Amino acid sequence: MKNRCYSLRNVLAIAFLCVAMLWTASASAEDKFPSKQLTYVVTFDPGGQSDREARRQQKYLHQILGQQIVVDYVVGGGGAVGWKELTRTKPDGYTFYTINTPHIILQPMQQNVGYKTEQIVPVAMFQSTPLGLAVNADSPFKTIDDLLAAAKKDPGGVTIGGSAAFSGHHMATLRLEKLAGLNFSYVPFTGSAPQMTAILGNHVDAVFANSDDLVRFKDKLRVLAFSTEQRFPHFPDAPTLKEKGFDMVDSIDRGVGVPVNTPAQAIATLEKAFLEIANNPDIQKEMRDQGFVPLSMGHEASVAYIKKVTAEYTELAKSIKK
Repeated sequence: MKNRCYSLRNVLAIAFLCVAMLWTASASAEDKFPSKQLTYVVTFDPGGQSDREARRQQKYLHQILGQQIVVDYVVGGGGAVGWKELTRTKPDGYTFYTINTPHIILQPMQQNVGYKTEQIVPVAMFQSTPLGLAVNADSPFKTIDDLLAAAKKDPGGVTIGGSAAFSGHHMATLRLEKLAGLNFSYVPFTGSAPQMTAILGNHVDAVFANSDDLVRFKDKLRVLAFSTEQRFPHFPDAPTLKEKGFDMVDSIDRGVGVPVNTPAQAIATLEKAFLEIANNPDIQKEMRDQGFVPLSMGHEASVAYIKKVTAEYTELAKSIKK
């Protein structure tokens, strides 16, 4: 009877040890990030800057992280629909979303869009596009002075398109409107792709467009001015708005973000992967050739940058028409 008790104790001890080993192995697998497929959610239309950059990064992320990367889309509200979903996504690092500044800053300032800027945790910022004011190549507006003169003659009659309401394009339009003492009619689209379709089809008079789009459609557009400190290399003949007397420097900056409470390890792993791609000389050259400005800001730098931009836009946003 005594031997049977020892035997039972041994069996229980072995069983407990096996369970403990299985639990440890399972916990170890869960701690290793990533250990399964990841989803890269694009918050703008297919064909736009966010989509094209996600596609460029996709194969590199697969190589670096060792897992399949699926690109998905949640489109609407100038990115707001996707960013609202971001805040409700499981914070495990396996789903990350494209983010744009100043969009994620301006939208919550102006209306209830279902998310707050502070609910988005930036992983990295890796791309910028300065904004240029452009018209169709067939437009009667040969210079920015022509466009401003038309707006003065017909208040609200000149239409300027941009990707979304309460976006960088919207802000640039309103800033020019205020500085020039004129009234334009701003036309928002769901992304840069439909925005460019509109200007190419003469459905709007002008656009504040991303620099790479202006490079892509260089032969079909006429750039009137750039909202930059210096003339943009691809368009050396286009003046800056500062040269024309308007103190404006505007760009759209892109990166990826995750929900609050995402594990620090997951953020650090994703940050490292995106920065490795961002610092790749070949990718940087591709970006510049296409009209982009490469960025390389990690998590902490991105948090500080968004905080700085938020402070800058808090005052400017007060002039936006609701």
